Amino acid sequence: MGIDYKLIGSRIKLKRKAAGKTQEQLAEKLSVTVGYVSQLERGVTKISLDTLSEICYILNCDMSFFIAGTATGEISYLQDELIEKYSSLTQVQKRIILEIIDVLIKNSEDKSLNNK
Repeated sequence: MGIDYKLIGSRIKLKRKAAGKTQEQLAEKLSVTVGYVSQLERGVTKISLDTLSEICYILNCDMSFFIAGTATGEISYLQDELIEKYSSLTQVQKRIILEIIDVLIKNSEDKSLNNK
């Protein structure tokens, strides 16, 4: 079972922006480079618990926000990722996604009927 560092990074970026902070400001408070913050937010670099704890303090949030549902073997992993991405879409994009899901479900039902 692995950890989705890209998902953790996207959550850091989400909280950072919600707090009205730039990568530069977060980097300064962490005493790291902007490039390092960028790598963390993109999931390129694996974040340590110490660094994550510092980010939680700076952004005034609980560590569980960043790590819950990030273990790739968890049942809720894909669902959490889908919800996170879905929530950032426009209403039109959400409608398109729902239509795609309907097509996938219909296609799956048709295949199971043909196999009987």
